Amino acid sequence: MAGSVIACRVASYGDFAALAYEHLSGLGVKCVEIPVPAPDNIESTKAELERFGLSASTLHGECDVARADIAAAIRAQMPAFAALGTRYMFVSVKAGDTPLETAYQRLREAGDVAGENGVTIVLETHPDLLTNGEVGRRTMEAVAHPQVRVNFDTANVYFYNRDVDAVDELRQVAEFVGAVHLKDTDGGYRHWYFPALGTGVVKFPEIFAVLDDVGFAGPCTLEIEGIEGETPTERLVCERVAASADYLRGLGRL
Repeated sequence: MAGSVIACRVASYGDFAALAYEHLSGLGVKCVEIPVPAPDNIESTKAELERFGLSASTLHGECDVARADIAAAIRAQMPAFAALGTRYMFVSVKAGDTPLETAYQRLREAGDVAGENGVTIVLETHPDLLTNGEVGRRTMEAVAHPQVRVNFDTANVYFYNRDVDAVDELRQVAEFVGAVHLKDTDGGYRHWYFPALGTGVVKFPEIFAVLDDVGFAGPCTLEIEGIEGETPTERLVCERVAASADYLRGLGRL
């Protein structure tokens, strides 16, 4: 994983996102994943990141394959990537009623625009195009575009599938992975249980080993979405992020 970076998805802080930049900086995490800022907010976002010594390794954007004007929609988001020096666009894509061949073609069109701007679009591990390793590989092979890649989520493969192992699922798409969400889980199907890293079933050392084997160099983004039924507090949220950073540091990844 030479050249890869550890980041944190600011949404992991939930209602306490205003604390994220200062807290992450103090933990030694220097990269974040944030939404694509609106045009009027690009410069202020850049200034705020710089104030805390942070950079946006990934921006969460929009890539709707139901839109015939998908290329224009992607192009409209590119100024933020240029201004912030960000090379990865995280998106959740669902074909839905759009014919698969149309969805694939529109992803290629999106990839063309992203590539012109030095950006790689990474598709989240979500149904129905990236549900698991098998489906993700089929999508990648059909799209066949170097700027359209997988954002492999280590917990979502359990949430959306039964009787799976994240390491086995990753192996099926490893060559197509452009970015990773590091998220733990208890492994339950449709079970909203996403605690601190190292406290669930995900075998992160093996995940990293698979990524190392394919020379992965993209961002690995910590994501904590909490546990259904709990009441998040500032202390709980910050402690989980800190514990996850410590866990990654213990693995020699931070």
